[in-house]
Amino acid sequence: MAAQFGRRLRRGATTTAVAAAAVAALSASQAPGIAPATSGGSQGATDVTPPPGTPVTGNSPYYTDLPPLNTPDDPGTSGDVPVTGPGEAGIPATVLAAYKRAEQSLAETDAACRLPWQLLAAIGKVESGQARGGRVNANGTTLTPILGPVLNGVGFANISDTDNGAYDGDTVHDRAVGPMQFIPSTWATWGQDGNGDGRKDPNNIYDAALAAGRYLCAGGRDLTVQDDLDKAILGYNHSREYLRTVMSWFEYYKRGTHEVPDGTGVLPVDDAPDSAGPQPTPDPKPKPKPKPKPKPKPKPSPSQPGTPPSPAPSQPGEGPGATPAPTPVPVSRIEDAGTGRMTATAGQDFTVRAKARVENSRGEAVPRQAVRFTVIGDTDTRFPDGATSVLLLTGADGTATAPALRAGERTGTFTVRATVEGRTLAPVDFIATVTQRVADTIVRIGSDAQTAEPGGEFADAIQVKATCRGAAAPGVEMTATMITSDESAAVNSKGPYFGKDADGNPIRTLTGLKTDANGLVTLPKIYADDNQGTFRLRLTTPGGGSLDIDLQVVVPAEPSPDPSPSSTG
Repeated sequence: MAAQFGRRLRRGATTTAVAAAAVAALSASQAPGIAPATSGGSQGATDVTPPPGTPVTGNSPYYTDLPPLNTPDDPGTSGDVPVTGPGEAGIPATVLAAYKRAEQSLAETDAACRLPWQLLAAIGKVESGQARGGRVNANGTTLTPILGPVLNGVGFANISDTDNGAYDGDTVHDRAVGPMQFIPSTWATWGQDGNGDGRKDPNNIYDAALAAGRYLCAGGRDLTVQDDLDKAILGYNHSREYLRTVMSWFEYYKRGTHEVPDGTGVLPVDDAPDSAGPQPTPDPKPKPKPKPKPKPKPKPSPSQPGTPPSPAPSQPGEGPGATPAPTPVPVSRIEDAGTGRMTATAGQDFTVRAKARVENSRGEAVPRQAVRFTVIGDTDTRFPDGATSVLLLTGADGTATAPALRAGERTGTFTVRATVEGRTLAPVDFIATVTQRVADTIVRIGSDAQTAEPGGEFADAIQVKATCRGAAAPGVEMTATMITSDESAAVNSKGPYFGKDADGNPIRTLTGLKTDANGLVTLPKIYADDNQGTFRLRLTTPGGGSLDIDLQVVVPAEPSPDPSPSSTG
């Protein structure tokens, strides 16, 4: 493997002019919004200073293959420009979806960066050959680890182990990991969960692409500005040759790409780094051997030099003599997969989650489709981490299930909409409802009798606590009413009251009271009119909580006169 890396690096040194020529040939097709290279930019890269710090890849080697040119060589250009064929425009489906999802995520969270997905594709091409031609599973994780060489200072950077071998299997030195080749120490800072599975895995193309995008956008960069673009790429690998190579693929992908099935992408001329253990010592070049005479029944000839070995047949239509796989039926619709009624109390998690199924025109499940669930409407209900939308892949059964929503404080109905990313299909809408918080019990804090004189006021404030199934119930609405009796909840027309309205009429019903974070409510001051007796105050909450409190209005007893002093004689 060391010999392979060395060959790649030496080969890269001879293709600098070729890379520049490729960029120049492709630059005429700049996509809208991308500023052309300026003097000192990527084409010359003479005035660009790499950002400080360790690069993402630890300056590991990279593939130096260049995209094919659509026009004959210009006079004076090298006659051995490596042309790998029109298949280079094809990007494996899951890998392409990951790049586009990362672009959309950055557009929502860092719109000023203006990250184009073609830039991620260019970096993915030179770092791992698009995850070795798209050899990933349905969730986007590589089928086998993609590891760079041991960064032990022998020909590369010297980076001691930072992850205890968790990502790269090496407890002595670090190695670049995954389809975007993050060294573990950089992943610890920039790692992302791009596919919503709760993990941050550098071996997953969704996670790695989003992490790469956030890294490229760091520091307030605007990637439509050439200087920012150059610095972003150089921050990935401190090499101007790397900058030129990435830019050549960036320009190429902007001219047009197409989706190919996973595992069928064109591999670089130089095979990908081997992930099995430390790199071996380079072997000497073998001496040429005379060609053997043809045999009566020749075996299939091995691959030609420079052609990547074909993977063992594992899918229908692969391998010699295999039956061609049937042509996939295009995605036709997305529908409710039996979600059920979505309701939750304010502040609580929804127990039912939105579930959608993607099908083709035959009604068959379509796996590995990106489904976006979006919260729509006047609501503060959110997905985990406060997100208003999540993007998930359908499984083998064609379904995708959104994470549980957390209801906000705003009650009422709203919509959760499911759409198939990148396709113009009718969405499926789920209606969700948030109901107000409830309490099943109200208890009074303190037990002092509530008394007042006619025309006076009750001296002690009344405080109560609402609970639901024994736990404090914050944010619960409560109603306080002066009622006529235990048997009748009618509002009493006489007795204690809560202040007066604008017309001077006593207020004997209060609504809109709400418990605090500890489930507590302190009632406002209560006044007595001229009527004497025992009156009833009733507190109620949604959910069945109820409490009655007696209010006594009495005339204080006259003090007894002092006994007459006894006479003395």
